[in-house]
This record gives sequence, structure tokens and C-alpha cells, in this order.
Amino acid sequence: MRANTVVACTKERHAEAILDIFNEAILTSTALYDYKPRSPDSMGPWFEAKVKGGYPIIGLEDDRGTLLGIGSYGAFRAWPAYKYTVEHSVYVHKDHRGQGLGRVIMKELIAAAKAREVHCMIGGIDATNAGSIALHERLGFRHVGTLPQVGFKFGRWLDLSFYQLLLDTPAEPVDD
Repeated sequence: MRANTVVACTKERHAEAILDIFNEAILTSTALYDYKPRSPDSMGPWFEAKVKGGYPIIGLEDDRGTLLGIGSYGAFRAWPAYKYTVEHSVYVHKDHRGQGLGRVIMKELIAAAKAREVHCMIGGIDATNAGSIALHERLGFRHVGTLPQVGFKFGRWLDLSFYQLLLDTPAEPVDD
């Protein structure tokens, strides 16, 4: 069995592979509620926003340096009182799903969130995505609500379920 390595993704090294993962999910699934593949030009602003916000982009590579999956998080909502809450996403390359890689990436995201003193992680998951829901539940996330028919893709209405994990950080939250 080959060893996989957790890496901090960079635009220079990983943008093309991340774009491929995103675009496959856009075209074949409801994991992303986009209709059209993203362009290579979209990756610059995406990386810049993550860097500016201090948000991780965690990748998992095989021993040849091939990106197998990625995870990241960003702001949940723009208002200051949400500063301890993030919304995350995880995507695994289509050829490597079902091998536990999403779990590895999620554990790294949770650790990164704790280190950044995040208190709440939110995952917005298409209600029919049983694999992602099971992964989140195994990691302690709990279902906190579903918004019916908020998306429309592939000729049908989509329900969006929210899963939440409360962390024991920060030790001393402040209002500012």
C-alpha cells in the first residue's frame, strides 16, 4: 500500500488538479451547485481569498505527488459575530472515492480549525449525498436543519442540509 501525504496546497502546484476535481463534481454531481465548469482563471481569486482570510487548503497526495482530494473552509457569513464559525468543503478525486480519504482530510480541517480557534464548523451538504452525510456524522457532526428546494440542478429541486460540529475553542471568545 502506498503512503499518502497531507500537504498545504498552493496555486502554483495544485490549482490545475483542484480545478479538475471541482469541475468533475460540477458536471456529474450535486456536491457543487454550479452549472458550468470553472475556468482556470477562477483559481487565482479562489486562492487569493483563502490566503487573505487565513484559511487552509489541505490536500492529500499519493507518493507520486498526485492530488487525491482537497478540503478547505472559509467565512460562514460576513458579519463580525460569525467570526468563530466557518463553512467547509471536501472533495475527493473521482478515482479515489470510498477509500477513507475524505475522513483524513476532514480530520486535518478540524485540527486546523481548532488551531485557529474556530468554535463552529458548518457543512452544507446536498440532502441526497449519503456518503458525505455519513462521513460527517462519523466525525461527530450533527444535522441542524434542511432547507428544502433551495437549489435546482439536473432538472430537479435540491434540498440543502446543514451539519454542525461545535469545537471547544476558543478558550476566551471576545466581542470585537
